[in-house]
Amino acid sequence: MEAGLQNATENSTHDKTKVVALSTGWLKNKVNRCNKSIVIHANGRSVKAKVVDECDSTKGCDSEHDFQPPCANNIVDASPAVWKALGVPKKDRGLMDVSWADA
Repeated sequence: MEAGLQNATENSTHDKTKVVALSTGWLKNKVNRCNKSIVIHANGRSVKAKVVDECDSTKGCDSEHDFQPPCANNIVDASPAVWKALGVPKKDRGLMDVSWADA
C-alpha cells in the first residue's frame, strides 16, 4: 500500500525499537493490525516493524492522543529506529513516500 512515512516523536521507549502507528480511516476492511508486523519499503531498503497503535483518520484522535484532528488516510508514523533502518539521516526525517505490506 502506498503511504507517507512520518517522523514519530522521539522518546526513550521506542527510540531503538522498530515500531509504527498507522492511520486507518482509508482501510476498507478495517483489519486491526495492532501487535502485528508490516514491512515498509523506502529509500531502496525494507524494514519490518511492529504496529503498536492505529488512529482512525476519519475521526481524529481521542484524549489519550491529545484530541489531534483527523490526519491523512495513509500515514505510517515511525519510530527513530525505523528511519535509521531505512537509512534516512536525522536531518532528512519528516515525511517521505513509502509502500508497505503485511509481514
